[in-house]
Amino acid sequence: MKHYCDTWIEEWCEDNGWTDLFMERYNNYWAFPPGAVMPEPIPTQVLRLIKLEKGFTGEEKIRLTVAVVGTVFAIASSFLMKCPMPLVFAFAFSAVTMAQLEVEDA
Repeated sequence: MKHYCDTWIEEWCEDNGWTDLFMERYNNYWAFPPGAVMPEPIPTQVLRLIKLEKGFTGEEKIRLTVAVVGTVFAIASSFLMKCPMPLVFAFAFSAVTMAQLEVEDA
């Protein structure tokens, strides 16, 4: 799951004088700092601040919405069918979704 929009990182780079942004691997951004001749990774603290400021990406919002709607549907179907299995499946899906929302430190 992509935790940062490229435009957020590009905006930060433009504001702070970093150039030639590229993504080395998934959610791992590199750019040239001001006056440097070698690229460096965007600092983890900066990525955390960007995430706190901007919030969820579109993909994260969609997955959260699906988890919430699925849980509501599971509650209703469990009540109507008098069976706990839809709630078990909704819990499992929500647990996986929440685990994917965790931002990993590179």
